[in-house]
Amino acid sequence: MIVELGHFALILALGVAILQSVVPMVGAHKGWRNWMEMAAPAATAQFLLIAFSFLAVTWAFLASDFSVELVVANSHSDKPWLYKLTGVWGNHEGSLLLWILILSLFGASAGWFGKNLPLPLKARVLAVQASVGVAFLAFILFTSNPFLRLEVPPMNGRDLNPLLQDPGLAFHPPFLYLGYVGLSMSFSFAVAALIEGRVDAAWARWVRPWTLAAWMFLTVGIALGSWWAYYELGWGGFWFWDPVENASFMPWLLAAALLHSAVVVEKREALKSWTILLAILAFGFSLLGTFIVRSGVITSVHAFASDPARGVFILAILAVFVGGALTLYAARASAMEAKGVFGLVSREAGLVLNNILLAVAALVVFVGTVWPLVAEMLLGRTLSVGPPFFEAAFTPFMIGLAVALPVGSLLAWKRADLGRNLRSLWPALLLAFAVAGLAWTVGTGRSILAVVGSALGTWVIAGAALDLWQRTGRSGAARLLRLPGADWGKALAHAGLGVTILGVSLHMAWSEEDIRVAQLGKRFDVGAYSLTLNTVDDVPGPNYRSLMADVTVTRNGAEVARLFPEKRFYPVTAMPTTEAAIDNGFFRDVYVVIGDPQANGGYAVRTYIKPFSNWIWGGAILMALGGMFSLSDRRLRVAGGAAKASRAAAPVAAE
Repeated sequence: MIVELGHFALILALGVAILQSVVPMVGAHKGWRNWMEMAAPAATAQFLLIAFSFLAVTWAFLASDFSVELVVANSHSDKPWLYKLTGVWGNHEGSLLLWILILSLFGASAGWFGKNLPLPLKARVLAVQASVGVAFLAFILFTSNPFLRLEVPPMNGRDLNPLLQDPGLAFHPPFLYLGYVGLSMSFSFAVAALIEGRVDAAWARWVRPWTLAAWMFLTVGIALGSWWAYYELGWGGFWFWDPVENASFMPWLLAAALLHSAVVVEKREALKSWTILLAILAFGFSLLGTFIVRSGVITSVHAFASDPARGVFILAILAVFVGGALTLYAARASAMEAKGVFGLVSREAGLVLNNILLAVAALVVFVGTVWPLVAEMLLGRTLSVGPPFFEAAFTPFMIGLAVALPVGSLLAWKRADLGRNLRSLWPALLLAFAVAGLAWTVGTGRSILAVVGSALGTWVIAGAALDLWQRTGRSGAARLLRLPGADWGKALAHAGLGVTILGVSLHMAWSEEDIRVAQLGKRFDVGAYSLTLNTVDDVPGPNYRSLMADVTVTRNGAEVARLFPEKRFYPVTAMPTTEAAIDNGFFRDVYVVIGDPQANGGYAVRTYIKPFSNWIWGGAILMALGGMFSLSDRRLRVAGGAAKASRAAAPVAAE
C-alpha cells in the first residue's frame, strides 16, 4: 500500500509541477499578484509529494519488499541496512527519483528563503524550475517507474553491484546531485532574467548564493567520488578521466567561472551576457552528464543505465531547455548591455582571464569526452581518449590559472597598478621558489612535475594568505577575525585549490609501485618500508566471503602499521571486489592490495607508496569550507542589500 501511495504522490507532483510552471508565469506577465503568489506554496507542495514518494521507495528497500521490481534488482535480505539505503539511489530509477527530489528541494528553498526577491522575478524563477521538474517527472513516470510490482515475488533479491556497497558510495551521489541539480537554480534565474529583460547587480547578488551552494556540494561530491575510486578500485589512482568523472567535472569548472563572473556583474555591471551564458551552459553540462550516465553511450562502473530510449528522452530534455534558453538569450541580447568599463589591468580583467581559462579547460574536457562517441558515429572508428591526452591538454590551463590567481585577487577594481601588486607578492614568490627548491632536492632525478606543482601550489596558497592579510589594513591581526565571511571564503577556496595542486603533483611525481608474488612470512622492501605477509585467511562477511591478508609494515625496524587487505567474493552477484588496506599519513599513504593465490604457494601483492594523497582531498575540503564561509556572509545569503537597492532605485527610475 505504501508503494502505491508513493506512486500516486509522484503523479500528483507532476500535476502540481505543471500548474507551478504555468500559473505564476502567466501571473508575472499579466501582473496578477495572486497568481504569482501561488508559486511558493506550489513549490512546497511539489517537494512534499516527491519526498513522500522517495520515502516510500526507501521503505520498500529497508523492509526488503521483494514484490517491488526495483528492490529485487538492487537489494538482498542479507545486505547491511546502510547498503540497503544506498540501493535506493544505486540504480537508474532510484537515482533519478533522488535527482527530482533535490530539484524540488531547491525550488521549495527559493520559495522559503527568497522573501527579498521581487515577486515577478520570484514567480518566473519558480515557474522555470517547475518546468524542469515537469520534464523529469514525466521521464521517470513514463520510462523509469520505480514502483513497478511483480506478480510473483521471489524469495530474495539479486543484490546491489558490490562495488557500490561501500560507505563512500552511500554519500557520494547525494552530494553530487545537490551540486548537479543545484545549478538548475542558476539556470532558472538566468531564464527568468531573460524573460524579464533585466540583468543587473541585484540579479547577480541573488544568483550567487545558489551557484555557490551548488558549487560547494559538487566539490564535496567529486572529492568523495575520487576518494572512493582511490581506496575501492584497488589501482591506487584518484582520477582516471572516466567519462562519468568528466561529466561532473565540466559543470564544476563552469560553475566556478560563473561564480567569478557574477562578481563582476554585481560590482561593475559588466559581463552580463557572458554570465547569463555561463548559467545556461553550467546546467546544460549537468544535463549532459545525466545523458552520459543513463543513455548507454558509454560503459563505466559509474553508469546507471544502458537504455537508448531513455537516452533519447534525456537528449530531448537537453535540447528543449538548453536550446530554448540559448534562443531566448539570442533574442534578448540588447537587454544585456554592459554599463561598467575597466582597464586592461584591473580586477575585472583578471576575472575575465579566470573565466577564459576555466571555460576553455571545460571545453577541452568536453572534446576529450565526446570525441570517441563522435568518431564512432561519424567515422565508424573506435577510439580511446585517455589520461595522456587530458593531462597534456588540460594541465596548461590549470598552470595559467594558478599563476594568475594570486595576482588577480590583489588587483583593484576598474584600474590597477600591476607593478605595485607584483611587489606586494614577493614573499609568496620567494616561498614558492623555496618550496620548489626543496622538491628538487628531495626528488633529484625524478619528474619535473614535483618542482612545478609544488611551486604553483605554494604560490596560490601564499597568495591567498597575503590577500587575506592585506584586507586587514593597518589593523593587522586584530581585524583578521572580523573580516566578512566572503573574504575568508575566498581565501580558503583559493588556498584549497593550491593544496590540491600540491597534492596532485607530488602524488603523481613521487609515487612508488611494487608488484610481486609474496610468500608467507617473508619480508620484502618497497621504498623506505619493509612489508611482511603474515597470514591469508578465509573470513565470512554479512553477504560475502573474504580472502583477508595480514600484512605488517615496518620502517627502520619499527612497526608502522598492520594492514588487512581483502579480496571479497559476493555469491549472489558472483562478483569479486578488491578492498585495499591503506595506512593513511599526513605526508604519505602505504597502500596494499592482495591478489589471487599463485601456483607456488604465494599471493600476488601490489604495494604503493603514495605521497601527499590526503592533500588532494584536504584541498577539496578547504574549497568546500570556503563556500560555507562565503554562504555564512549575510550579504550573500539573503541579498538584503541588493533587494533594498533595487526597491530604492524604482522610484528614481520612475521620475
